[in-house]
Amino acid sequence: MHKRLRRLGFPIKEARIAALRQLVLQAPAPVVADALGFHPTTATRQVTNAGGTWSRYAAGNNT
Repeated sequence: MHKRLRRLGFPIKEARIAALRQLVLQAPAPVVADALGFHPTTATRQVTNAGGTWSRYAAGNNT
């Protein structure tokens, strides 16, 4: 599908980055990174690039 979309002129890489930026604006970067298999640094960088403000998130209670 990737090749077909590329042939049709869809900017695949840019669309993927835009989708990631939108997700990290809606949920904490570590959560998005874990769910999608991205490195946490990549997701955190996209928060900054998207102008997001997530800096902390509630961790699970492990007691």
